[in-house]
Amino acid sequence: MDGPAVIGVDVGTTSTKAGAYRLDGSACATAQVATRLLRRGAGEVEQDPRELLDAACEAIAACVAQAGLAPGEVAALAVSGQMAGVLGVDADWQPVTPYDSWLDARCTPQLRRLAAEHGELVVERTGCPPMLDHAPKLQWWRDERPADYARVAAWLMPAAYVAGSLAGLTAADAFIDPTYLHFTGLADARTGAWSDELLAALALERAQLPSIVAPDAVIGELSAAAAARCGLRAGIPIAAGMGDTAAGALGAGIVAPGQLLDTAGTASVLIGAVERFAPDHRQGLIVMRGVLADQWLPLNYVAGGGLCLPWLAEQTGVPLPQLLAEAERVPPGSDGLLFVPHLEGRTAPFAPEMRGGWVGLGLAHTRGHLARAILESIAFEYATYMRAMQRLHPQTAFTSVRAIGGGARSAGWNQIKADVLGLPVDRVTVEETATRGAALLAAAAVGLIALGDVAGSAPTTPSAAPDAARHAAYAEAVDRYAAAVEALAPPTAPASPAPNPTTTPERHLVS
Repeated sequence: MDGPAVIGVDVGTTSTKAGAYRLDGSACATAQVATRLLRRGAGEVEQDPRELLDAACEAIAACVAQAGLAPGEVAALAVSGQMAGVLGVDADWQPVTPYDSWLDARCTPQLRRLAAEHGELVVERTGCPPMLDHAPKLQWWRDERPADYARVAAWLMPAAYVAGSLAGLTAADAFIDPTYLHFTGLADARTGAWSDELLAALALERAQLPSIVAPDAVIGELSAAAAARCGLRAGIPIAAGMGDTAAGALGAGIVAPGQLLDTAGTASVLIGAVERFAPDHRQGLIVMRGVLADQWLPLNYVAGGGLCLPWLAEQTGVPLPQLLAEAERVPPGSDGLLFVPHLEGRTAPFAPEMRGGWVGLGLAHTRGHLARAILESIAFEYATYMRAMQRLHPQTAFTSVRAIGGGARSAGWNQIKADVLGLPVDRVTVEETATRGAALLAAAAVGLIALGDVAGSAPTTPSAAPDAARHAAYAEAVDRYAAAVEALAPPTAPASPAPNPTTTPERHLVS
């Protein structure tokens, strides 16, 4: 297709990706540049903000060159990125702190205190239980690095730092968009504004927080210096962008209420699309804003859920494709065998000390039963998430599932999910949904497309259709699974850190 191109960038945990797309959402080219995680001590994980910027420029230049685009063909760009970490800049947009990664656990004492003293308030205002995210991290810098904390003019997300650097912004122009607000611990999700109540309770500074702007707000234009590094013309409009989870959902075509997104990657994530904010005080769901107007995305995930079957393959010495084949020969329900996949703790309701295991194991069970029980466990977990969504949103009819990530390539696993959820599962064939979502947002920001219409056209493979009889049989198994999970949960769930989901998995685990 002829016409202008747009660029989307995704600042990930171990790499930064860029994609050039036409206005119909088709990719011209994509590129990826690895970035380092700096592990300096126990629980200490940082990244160099300047390295993230360098990687973004390199990735943009590579995809522009690969696509053979002339500098003037690119009409706009936007950046998405990691959501739950923070970095501080001075008045001139120069980093004062490293990027304090969402993987960094140094703020655990602050998190425990915050959860004990203000946990319910945080859930009610933000829609997210206390986690390893912005508020406890800012408290850690305040408590443990007061000199650096005092030098910070604005706290930023990595994507905002990259976008603002490309535009030559200063701290007076610092911005954040609403898709990140649930992770701040400091915002009122309903109003999309900073919460004076939370700021006072947590003793944090309003003056250091960025302005909240719409994802499609144009925050600046590509500077001459940045244009030279990226192989583009100066003056290209830059949209505010959004968090990677929201970008991935948009790029995968999650645009209508009742759609669900299955991210079958290292983390197994189920995201729903609904029309109103409803916090889950049982803390079984995290609720975030979507990119589109009146779009909310309740979600939950199994940390490391996509690692369970590869782990079994490694322990048994059986290749993963063989395990999948053996699992497909086992009848639905695995002859009563259940698996609990929380090998790295449960995310929500929060139980970081929880561990998983098989329940109901007998001598008649085979290796194939072990494998199928793992596959079914993720589907059962998703069913409990969907039940929570239906409890909070009885007016929303959930109608379909779109699947992305390495696990979505398994037709057998998609069929299990379809049968358990009672919904068709379509595999999205777009490989880089976050860069696609960011690029389409950039196009909408300059008036070139209607965002929902184009994003909703993300290509998919034919559905895995649910079988009514298997769905009815699986309903009882979901009840047994939920009881097994609760039986394995510790008596109390201490407020400790949990990892946070990403929409674009770094590894393809099942193929």
